[in-house]
Amino acid sequence: MIRVGIIGATGYAGGELVRLLLGHKEAEILWYGSRSYVDRKYAEIYQNMFQLVDASCLDDNMEAMAEQVDVIFTATPQGLCASLVNEDILHKVKIIDLSADFRIKDVNVYEKWYGIEHKAPRYIEEAVYGLCEINREAVKKARLIANPGCYPTCSFLSAYPLVKEGLIDPNTVIIDAKSGTSGAGRGAKVDNLFCEVNENIKAYGVAGHRHTPEIEEQLSLAAGEPVLINFTPHLVPMQRGILVTAYASLKQDVSYEEVKAVYDRYYEKEFFVRVLPKDVCPQTRWVEGSNFVDVNFKIDPRTKRIILMGAMDNLVKGAAGQAVQNMNLMFGIDEAEGLRMAPLFP
Repeated sequence: MIRVGIIGATGYAGGELVRLLLGHKEAEILWYGSRSYVDRKYAEIYQNMFQLVDASCLDDNMEAMAEQVDVIFTATPQGLCASLVNEDILHKVKIIDLSADFRIKDVNVYEKWYGIEHKAPRYIEEAVYGLCEINREAVKKARLIANPGCYPTCSFLSAYPLVKEGLIDPNTVIIDAKSGTSGAGRGAKVDNLFCEVNENIKAYGVAGHRHTPEIEEQLSLAAGEPVLINFTPHLVPMQRGILVTAYASLKQDVSYEEVKAVYDRYYEKEFFVRVLPKDVCPQTRWVEGSNFVDVNFKIDPRTKRIILMGAMDNLVKGAAGQAVQNMNLMFGIDEAEGLRMAPLFP
């Protein structure tokens, strides 16, 4: 059994890790870390875990945790993992960090966009960006994983094949994305109150959302050249889900069949990326509670542009599910173990 410790087990992503790992045949959670709820029963914090989890919450002592587990998930705000990790810990345990601490390879870019000093820049280069569909072999050999952000995962997987094949001009990409409120975390914030969110939709982080450099960095790697994009996220009154609609200029005239063949070539062996049939647009309801990403496209010959679409659950493939997928690869077991559940409906 893979012995698991979670720091931040009482946040939404941490809670989702617990839910997924309880159904995992080869993993056992030994440490439910939560600085805010030390010594409280985990099932008191998440009543859905009543009679499923009997453990109490422990602190976020990564040094002590590393003596007892094989892998540590850090589902915490930016800066915490970088402030705790050190060589002694990495020698004993693998770490999968769900924050942005090790996603961006340029420390100056990280510090500019996140507004904090990076506490462990020496590990940035080593950390593997844990998008399994792209970096599978590197993930298998890693000891430190930078679990990708939710918006970047959906945005990148929707556009990656066409950027990699040079069919679109990546510097013309405009991404319009919408997310459910769980993406903002479990902390109490006025903007996330029911009366503020219900019957409302709004853009936020316009021209400055901190997932922008992460998306640009990954698209740049795919394109082989620096890429600048426009990215605008929106908050919608639902609990889970991300829908991405992106627009880009085509470099050449292409048919539906030619573009579909590209997507199929890149994703036909990827269990968790589903390329939908012609004219079927992705919907968040068809991926909710699952690790699937649904993608599709529509060519607009009038404007010589292409519309790229993607939908996924922000807490699963956008956070906890992707983290478990990374863990499976790191420990050499079935990549889909614990993640084969069908999407919830209704």
